[in-house]
Amino acid sequence: MTSRTIDLYREGRWIKASAAEINGNLIVVTGRAIKTATVHDEEWLERELQNPEACMERLKKRDSHGLKADVFTFAQQLPATTPRYAYQTEWESVAAIPLNGFTNWWEGLPQETRKNVRRAAKRGVVVRTMALDDELVRGIAAINNESPVRQGRPFAHYGESFEEVKKDFSAFKDRCDLFCAYVGDELVGVLKVMYRPEVASVLKLQSKSSHYDKRPSNALIAAAVEECDKKGISFITYGKYRYGKQEKTSLMAFKAHHGFTEILVPRFHVPLTTKGRISIALGLHRGLTGIVPESALSVGRTVRSKWHSLRVSAGVAQ
Repeated sequence: MTSRTIDLYREGRWIKASAAEINGNLIVVTGRAIKTATVHDEEWLERELQNPEACMERLKKRDSHGLKADVFTFAQQLPATTPRYAYQTEWESVAAIPLNGFTNWWEGLPQETRKNVRRAAKRGVVVRTMALDDELVRGIAAINNESPVRQGRPFAHYGESFEEVKKDFSAFKDRCDLFCAYVGDELVGVLKVMYRPEVASVLKLQSKSSHYDKRPSNALIAAAVEECDKKGISFITYGKYRYGKQEKTSLMAFKAHHGFTEILVPRFHVPLTTKGRISIALGLHRGLTGIVPESALSVGRTVRSKWHSLRVSAGVAQ
């Protein structure tokens, strides 16, 4: 099968990537100087990659699919944390709640977090599980368009059309729940959770900053944990706990305050070319975030955040 181009959301922006189906998996290739092959939507699949050796053999035979990659990387999924393969292994930080009953989770939360959940209810926040329809899509679009900047960087979903929002939230709809926070008839927050055996994953959590005082995000997470407990879920994940070498961030603190802890799962890196072998040996496959000191990255993030805030104040951010 020849390769094709797909859209990927990476590090706050949309990019084009080459992709092809190999042994039943959609493999995508990203990167410029060092091209890296990964399983598309790997973290959302119902099971982790089966028979990676066969996949690597096909990747090395470029003529059969048209993809050109120097490194192939794949990871194990929770609850598997012990490496099954002898390839170059690095540990990937996952933010996860090991769920052992809603009551245990609730009692393990900081007092302030429990207070915020109660505050949401007192201030009129009601959480419902909703089906995706046109009215809900319009409500989500309103949340997206509240501000062009979130967490110090341009918000990729700002200004998306109705159809783009609908397509985005329709992904994996056969195994997802949409938890929606309302104040009266106004949608003030939405949380999308996707289920796979033993694990539920938070795909999206967005709320209106204009209703921050009502703590809709806290209420949404509590409702999702309660539902996951009813479904017998063992782990709830919410992206990575730590991105690269970063120390504490506001997002990390938010996750910790809601019972998410850092669990390390093995990620494997396999060279497919001589360039790939050299890049792994030198650590270049990690990109700039893997070789630049955290102190420099932290300064860069602070400067970026202030720059985007200034652009918003001046009315020029897109």
